[in-house]
Amino acid sequence: MIGKAMQDAMNEQINKELFSSYLYLSMAAYFEQKNLPGFAHWMRIQSDEEREHAMKFYDFILECGGGVHLKAIDAPRHEWSSVLEAAEEVAAHEAKVTASIHALYELAQKEKDYPAQVMLQWFVSEQVEEEKNAAELVANLKMIEERATAVLMLDHRLAKRKGE
Repeated sequence: MIGKAMQDAMNEQINKELFSSYLYLSMAAYFEQKNLPGFAHWMRIQSDEEREHAMKFYDFILECGGGVHLKAIDAPRHEWSSVLEAAEEVAAHEAKVTASIHALYELAQKEKDYPAQVMLQWFVSEQVEEEKNAAELVANLKMIEERATAVLMLDHRLAKRKGE
């Protein structure tokens, strides 16, 4: 049985994961409008992954006999001044998600909720990959300094990303 504190915190995390999905979908639309289908593809996959993450929490709460309580999702931004600014927002956002996951893990330890600790270990590892991918995107964009040809080459590479 999941405790109330953990249930409430995981319900908040569902909202954060769904907002992440929504934010990345908004970025995908932005990139489509900028004629960067590879960036858009990359962001759509990010959006799908975030929804999957929300569903992991959703399923876990229900499996542990708890209740899922969905809340309104805030509207994300829909414009950025540059491709680099959008990528930097991804990196900053992933750092916030990591902090949230770590706080959940600390709560699970405090509550002695061992099943939650096991489940959250997957997320701790996942966030290492998420932050790495975002940092690499920012680093690549800074290297090319948004030269049109280089951005298009990176766009082509991002288009080849496979969904999980």
